[in-house]
Amino acid sequence: MNVKLPPLVAPLRGERYAAGERLSALLAPPYDVIAHEDRARYAARDPHNIVHLILPEAPPGGGDRYASAARLLAAWREGGVLRPDPGESVYVVAQDYALDSGERRTRIGMLAAVRAEPFASRRVRPHEQTHSAPKADRLALLRHTRTNLESIFLLAPDPDRALARALAKVASGVPAVRAELDGVGLRQWLVSGAPATDLTRLAGRAQLYIADGHHRYETAVAYGQEHPEADRVLSFIVSAADPGLTILPTHRIVFGQGRDPGKLVTAWREWFEVGRVAPCMDRVERLAELGRERTACIVAFPGAYDVSLVLKPGAPLDVPGLGRTPAVRSLDVARVEALVVQQIFGAGTATPSIAYTPHPHEAFEAVRSGRAAAAVLLNPTKVEQVFAVADAGDVMPPKSTYFVPKVPSGLVLRAAG
Repeated sequence: MNVKLPPLVAPLRGERYAAGERLSALLAPPYDVIAHEDRARYAARDPHNIVHLILPEAPPGGGDRYASAARLLAAWREGGVLRPDPGESVYVVAQDYALDSGERRTRIGMLAAVRAEPFASRRVRPHEQTHSAPKADRLALLRHTRTNLESIFLLAPDPDRALARALAKVASGVPAVRAELDGVGLRQWLVSGAPATDLTRLAGRAQLYIADGHHRYETAVAYGQEHPEADRVLSFIVSAADPGLTILPTHRIVFGQGRDPGKLVTAWREWFEVGRVAPCMDRVERLAELGRERTACIVAFPGAYDVSLVLKPGAPLDVPGLGRTPAVRSLDVARVEALVVQQIFGAGTATPSIAYTPHPHEAFEAVRSGRAAAAVLLNPTKVEQVFAVADAGDVMPPKSTYFVPKVPSGLVLRAAG
């Protein structure tokens, strides 16, 4: 007998800042992309900036920082800083942003309440491995505040573009709210009643895929098992067909001296066609061209010694660590990690370390300045590849995707029961 599950997506009764034109000073990126120095910068913008809740500090003289966040949240509610909306709604949000190339795009999504249920149900599918420490941190914060202080980011397959069209129609009207966060323009619309129900039906008619927020989703599931009435989590849902959806690659920067480019190139010829990249050539454009049909990367060494690597047809890929399923083994990032990055790691005389950046100029600058031994530039992972890995029940290598822009924290909060 089939058990009918509750709707995957539902409207919610959100809480919002009663801030008017001050809203921009109250927003922050997701907690896990905020560096220590950035936290101080957001905190200094306003005493009610959301960072005071999502990255709480222990009170002067010591004490529990999670309890401190709960007390602060209660004070904001009592003082009218945060106010609940009168009824259940869906919040449509457009983010207007620019890429490093200067191209401008708009991504449109909706904030709604998604069922927080174990991955075994297959209605929400992950593509990343999670770790216990971040989950323990977020669960402690959720237990104390009993509130979704920020959202997770989900993708809806939307093959007929019905959700994308419906969201774009809402976003063609006059927004109820405008704000800005770190150069990204924000517009928000409140949708209630039957139109909100229609949007949640379109968003939840198939499985959803986690783009960002794996730890927060698993935390919400754990909390829901402790409190059965708290069975949903605040989520930002974007159609996979949205023309403003962007995934950037995460380029690798390898530190540690003693790498010999000549020896590495000789080893790489087993798998790759090796070429030199002319100094005048745009590296990103060249990489996109080389990777159109096959796996490719560009490796930058000190001294403007840059090589292109394009995987040979029929290259032997029986390499340890390349991946468990064909969905992962076919990824550029998995192949480059196993065949290129790990080779650089193992070829030096100094203990290596690695950093990641979505910005190619940062990777090149690290090498050109002599701070890094090498930088490896990759092409971005495609949305359909994210779906394929999740459908296979597998996980991607770390730092395989970088969705931009990040979903702002502070637009809407949701009491979790």
